[in-house]
Order: sequence, then structure tokens, then C-alpha cells
Amino acid sequence: MKYMTYKDFECVELSSGPFQILATTSVGPRIIALRVNGGENLFAEQFDETLDSGSYHLYGGHRLWYAPEDPRRTYIPDDSPVEAKEFENGVHLIQRIEDETGIQKEIRLHFDEENAYIEIEHILRNLSNDPITLAPWAITMLKPGGVAILPQYTGSAQGMELRPNRAIALWPYTDIHSPSIVWGNEFVLIRSNLHEGQLKLGYPNMEGWMAYWRGEMLFIKRSEYIPQRRYYDFESSSECYCAPEYIELETLGPITNIPPGESTSHKEIWETQQIIEWTGDVADLGEFTLGEGHTD
Repeated sequence: MKYMTYKDFECVELSSGPFQILATTSVGPRIIALRVNGGENLFAEQFDETLDSGSYHLYGGHRLWYAPEDPRRTYIPDDSPVEAKEFENGVHLIQRIEDETGIQKEIRLHFDEENAYIEIEHILRNLSNDPITLAPWAITMLKPGGVAILPQYTGSAQGMELRPNRAIALWPYTDIHSPSIVWGNEFVLIRSNLHEGQLKLGYPNMEGWMAYWRGEMLFIKRSEYIPQRRYYDFESSSECYCAPEYIELETLGPITNIPPGESTSHKEIWETQQIIEWTGDVADLGEFTLGEGHTD
């Protein structure tokens, strides 16, 4: 791990195998860059974009929120320095405690050198005096111009063919007829080609992965879905938000009540593949082995 400055942010740089990651220490916790084999940053860089009348800076990259979305606590700025603790093959980023909520956000990043993947653990600590009910929410902002791949479960619901086996949550600003959404039985695709407006959909992702393809590089996020637990947003464990400037792949943990002094965590596995010949057509996706991977 080494310290450096990137776009006026103090950062730590970590490298392992094909991966290079930059995580901020002057703000955050944020992971603002992911490069593979020395290529371009896969993440969107939205350093000037803000939410909630300018009080919350998006910055870009990967961030940790908690659901349900509520501007009073979701958009609490994370502009203060974070503590970075190095450990073998990784770093632990620790945010200062939020004065408004008593919650402390942490991101623990670990490289698995043997299997060439990255494990991201998202930790929320309740350091207030009261129990807090929430769900960890991990959001990765990616550059536009690619295609998000959202796998759909096609089996029977607990072996019962007469019962529904999937659901889609739609946000009020989503046009279901948008040409950017490609509806398929096995996959829903979101083409990141909006010129105006925005769209978002979510669903209970029993397949446990979602991906984004751009410029011959496929970024894959894996996260366990626990069917016995409840999720926010009509039981959505995976969500995709698209705007003209970027697209987000989002995973959520189950709804959890955290007693004072306790914590909850939510893990993602990040992988990449080079996919050169894909046309972006949903019909060709059956050739990929995206469903096989690490979920621990």
C-alpha cells in the first residue's frame, strides 16, 4: 500500500495481480478507481456532481450507503478524512461516526491473489444509544456507454410452477418503454445510452450476480441473496440506476435491526473478464459463464 494524490484527493493505492485500486483517505470511505492490467479507470469520476442542493458530493467510484433512501440520513456528507488500516493483501477504511445518526461506515477491501478476485466487505456500526433498522447498500458508479446485465431467475418458485418466480421494482421516473431497457426472460439489459432523464429498477436477485460490459471489459459484482430475509424496495437485493453521466450497479443486504454497539456487514465479490466479441445482444449471453464464481 502506498499513499498518493489523485485528482486532488489523498488516496491509498493497492495493487494485486491484474488489479489496481485507489481508495480515498481525505474523504469517504470511497473507492474511486479500479484499473485492470493498467487500463483505464472502470469507475465513473463525478467529482463535481452533488445531491440535495449541493450538500452531498457523489465523487464517483464505489460508496457505502444504507437503505431505505431518505435524504435526511442518506445524503449526510462524507467529506471528512477516513482512517486507513493496512492488513495483508488489503486495507480497512473507517469513517468518522455520523453525528446525526451515530452510525459508522467501514469498507474492508481484500485481494484474493490465488483466484484473482476482490472481496469488499461493507460494515455499518451502530454507535448510538438506540437500536437502528437499516440495510447495507453498496453502490458502484461506472462510466456510460456500456450495457448492464441483470440475470433473471427462471426456475419454479420452490418447485411450484403455478406461482410467480420473479418480480421487478420500478421507480417513478422510470419509463417502462425506454429503449435503453431490453427485456429478456433470462436477462434484462440496461444500455447506458441516456441523453436525458433517468431510470432505475430493482429485483430480488436469486442468481447472486450482476455485471456491466463496456469496451471489451466485463465488471462482475457477486452478492449473496438470502430468500428467508426481508429486503427494502419490494424485496430488491440488486438495483440498477442509469443517468446520462453514469450507471450504477447496486446491491443491498437484508433489513437488519442493529442494537447499540453492534454492527452488520454486507459482502461483494468483484471480478473482471475480457469479452471482446459480444455484440450487446441478449441472445448471445448464454455463451458466457457469468453465473459461476465466488460468493463467499
